[in-house]
Amino acid sequence: MTRKSPIRWLAALGAACLLALPAMQAQADAGSLKARYGELHDELSHNAYGRQMYIDSKEGSNALQGDVYAVVDHPFDQVKGALQDPNAWCDIMLLPFNTKYCHASGSNLAVRIGRKYNQPVEQAYRIDFSFQPVAASSDYLETRLNAASGPVGTRDYRINLEAVPLDNGKTFMHMSYAYGYGGASKMAMSLYLNTAGADKVGFSQSNGQYTGGVRGAIERNAMRYYLAIDSYLDTMSAPEAQRVDKRINAWFSAAERYPRQLHEMDRGTYVTMKRAEYDRQQTAALN
Repeated sequence: MTRKSPIRWLAALGAACLLALPAMQAQADAGSLKARYGELHDELSHNAYGRQMYIDSKEGSNALQGDVYAVVDHPFDQVKGALQDPNAWCDIMLLPFNTKYCHASGSNLAVRIGRKYNQPVEQAYRIDFSFQPVAASSDYLETRLNAASGPVGTRDYRINLEAVPLDNGKTFMHMSYAYGYGGASKMAMSLYLNTAGADKVGFSQSNGQYTGGVRGAIERNAMRYYLAIDSYLDTMSAPEAQRVDKRINAWFSAAERYPRQLHEMDRGTYVTMKRAEYDRQQTAALN
């Protein structure tokens, strides 16, 4: 019998440890998210959102992050199966009113962001996201969307989603939306907040007042994406030919529950716009 040298044993042991690290990290992350669920029990159960949800935001010197924690009425296996597909993420990202186009190619998503109802898609800002399925075990899911740059000098876009199963057959989900910014984007945001966005607020509260300013803006965006995920999951069981229309109407109805934060246009305008944008999504990728 050939005996392995100590060096070979150490090398084999090191390789085994490296292979085990992702599983160990996923287990630790699952434990952290479950602990967060316990910490937020009161906030999830007693709030003004009409659902089990908690929203928060952070503002750094050159970065913003909005976080949504929520219990979704879908089993974990369904959530895990749906949210590992880049094409599903394109369907999700197209629901907020300001996403004009999304096309998935492999693990890359080409997204166009605008504001005007009738804005030509070629004039909308392009953001190129890379999709990364980080973990998908029996009790933990994590996916990430990252983009190096965005409109008006914004950068380091990150959309992270993680989820764990709950004992009641539902799923606890955490979605964060974040980006960095420089001088040009700070000026653009200041202009928006002093004009079209002057009356807009976020979702979290301090001393009985809704968060405003840039934190309010990041909370609104995070909420839009969360509602898009929830609307996508809610319509998965519908006949395939009906899913897009049901998804569009579900997102609008969910957003209109928070008119002070999320109302932008009437249902007819939104539905007509989104039907056209979903049709365009089926065509060839734009340059």
